[in-house]
Amino acid sequence: MTIRILLADDHKIIRDGLRALIEKQPGMEVVGDAENGRMALELAAKLNPHVVVMDVSMPDLNGIEATRQILAVQPQVRIMALSMHADRRFVTEILKAGASGYLLKDCAFEEMIRALETVAAGHTYLSPSIADLLVQGLIKEPAEQGATAFGVLTSREREVLQLLAEGKSTKQIAKECHVSIKTVETHRRNIMAKLGIYSVAELTKYAVREGLTPLDG
Repeated sequence: MTIRILLADDHKIIRDGLRALIEKQPGMEVVGDAENGRMALELAAKLNPHVVVMDVSMPDLNGIEATRQILAVQPQVRIMALSMHADRRFVTEILKAGASGYLLKDCAFEEMIRALETVAAGHTYLSPSIADLLVQGLIKEPAEQGATAFGVLTSREREVLQLLAEGKSTKQIAKECHVSIKTVETHRRNIMAKLGIYSVAELTKYAVREGLTPLDG
C-alpha cells in the first residue's frame, strides 16, 4: 500500500524539502501541502490522506486545533506532529488532541521515514527526547499544568483567540469559524473574563506565549 501523506507547515521551504525527500521513498506519496491549519482541514477532507505531517505552530489555525478538528470528522487519519518546540505543553496537548506521534524538526530524515511508517501502521512514534520529556513530566507532575490556555479555554475560544491575536476582525473571524458576529463577541467576552485580560495587545502577547500563534506570524 502506498502511504498518502499531506504536509502542513507554514514555511514553504520545509514543505518543499519534505516533499522532495519523501517522494524518493518507495511506497510513499505526498498528495498535497498546506500553509496553515485551516487549509490542512480542507485538504484532509478533500484528499483523504493516510498521514498528515502537522506543524504544531501555524497561523490562522494552529496544529493542535487542526488535529482535533480533522480527527473529529476523519478519525481514520493519522497525525504526525512535527515541531521545533520540545515543550511538554505542546507535546501533551497535541497528543491529547489525537496525534499519533511527535517529531522534532532537527531529527534525521531516516527517523522521519521510520516515524511515518510506524504511524501509518497504526502505532505511536515519539522522538526519544520527547519520550524522555513526557516521562519526566509524569514523574514531576508540575503544579502549573492546567493553568495554561489549553486548561482554561475551550477549543473554540482558543481558535477565536488565535485569530484575534493575528489581527482578524470580528467579521473575519465569524466568517472563518462559520458562526455569527454575535457569537464571536460572546467568545471574546468569555476569553477576556476567563483570562482576566481586557486588551487585544495583551491577548496577543498571551496567545504567543501560550503557543497558540507563531511569533513570526
